[in-house]
Amino acid sequence: MHQIKQGIKKVIPKNAVYQVANAYHLVVAIAANIRYGFPARSARVIMVTGTNGKTTTVAYIAKMLMQAGHKVGVNSTAFYSFGDGTLEPNTSNRTVNDIFEVQRMLARMKQNGCDYIVMEVTSMALVQHRVWGVPCDVAVMTNLTQDHLDYHKTMERYAEAKGKLFARRPKLIVLNRDDDWFDFYNKYEASERKVTYGTDKASTVRIAEADLGHQGTDVTLKVENEHTLAFHTHLPGKFNVYNATAAAAVGYYLQLEPEQVTKGIEALESVPGRMERIDEGQRFEVVIDYAHTPDALQNLLDTLRHLTKGKLWVVFGATGDRDKGKRPIMGEIAARLADRIILTDDEPYYEDPAAIRAAVMEGIVQGKGQSKTVEVADRKEAIVKAISEARPRDIVAITGMGHEQFRIVGGERQPWSDAGIAREALQKKTA
Repeated sequence: MHQIKQGIKKVIPKNAVYQVANAYHLVVAIAANIRYGFPARSARVIMVTGTNGKTTTVAYIAKMLMQAGHKVGVNSTAFYSFGDGTLEPNTSNRTVNDIFEVQRMLARMKQNGCDYIVMEVTSMALVQHRVWGVPCDVAVMTNLTQDHLDYHKTMERYAEAKGKLFARRPKLIVLNRDDDWFDFYNKYEASERKVTYGTDKASTVRIAEADLGHQGTDVTLKVENEHTLAFHTHLPGKFNVYNATAAAAVGYYLQLEPEQVTKGIEALESVPGRMERIDEGQRFEVVIDYAHTPDALQNLLDTLRHLTKGKLWVVFGATGDRDKGKRPIMGEIAARLADRIILTDDEPYYEDPAAIRAAVMEGIVQGKGQSKTVEVADRKEAIVKAISEARPRDIVAITGMGHEQFRIVGGERQPWSDAGIAREALQKKTA
């Protein structure tokens, strides 16, 4: 199928391919909504978009609404929830599945009586009409940094794709005032209220204090410079302060009680594959994180750099058939922030894994990190090597795959779990 698609793209002009695909996706979306009776119309829908932080922000919002007594359906990159209090892993390796699957899940949420639905929404899902027919009451923007340029080609087109969500004129728009692309999204108007969050003094919900710690952060927010919200996040890092603040802004302006907002955020202890600690009694830390963009990797390693009392290890690579321009950038970031680097395969899809590693290595060399880098193609061997050589007070960060339960290598789907491999290696080391 991959080869057929590539062959069609070579024969048919790009504009024609786009127009045909766009029309096809729209027709399928309409059919799917009719088939399931527009199920999302029975709930208030909150959509979160952005390059990084979507999954964690969705998890914060969902937990907050659940703590307030609502039945909440969730569609995220890492997990689903259908209003019955249980979580199901997302094993599709897609944030927003095909439109018929999305509508089937929304129908299940409706059947379970969900009064809120919280969804991650990607740029490609918006372009391909995968959330067509799903109403949006609240739209949240986390940030915009380099990713998916293999698909969108330029940052401007990437930004415009995400802008399709805000062009719907949802009742409430929540924007990150500190983000470089804030002005671009600030041009969109909400039908009722637009609020901003961040450290900027003009933010509607301002981060007044953030005491970053090893086990999380104590945060104080000022809402419209009048009201105070204070809470503790279990997820460490400045970037998680922004995720929690976005969620708090949503809760506050949905008129939840302040205690419901703060208790909901404090109730979230972890998110699969997002700063996920693997603890088997070892005297060093192992962290699994989905970081697969330059910005996400920088944020993760910046956070861990400040928490590391020994050496900071990073086991990482880059995804195949995706934005190739970010590979050397990620290599340079690792060279700058990590003490030990194990360069390995991520999920190569149909690409030559060695060529992907070579592109990442260019950045490592540029950052003068080759002397602290070892290349181990086999990802399992790379994880085992890092864990076997780590010492007390070190931190081992394993990045790129996060929560994902399989990898595509040479077009073949292979079962996979970074967390499972790390746990097994730790059990052998501590036995």
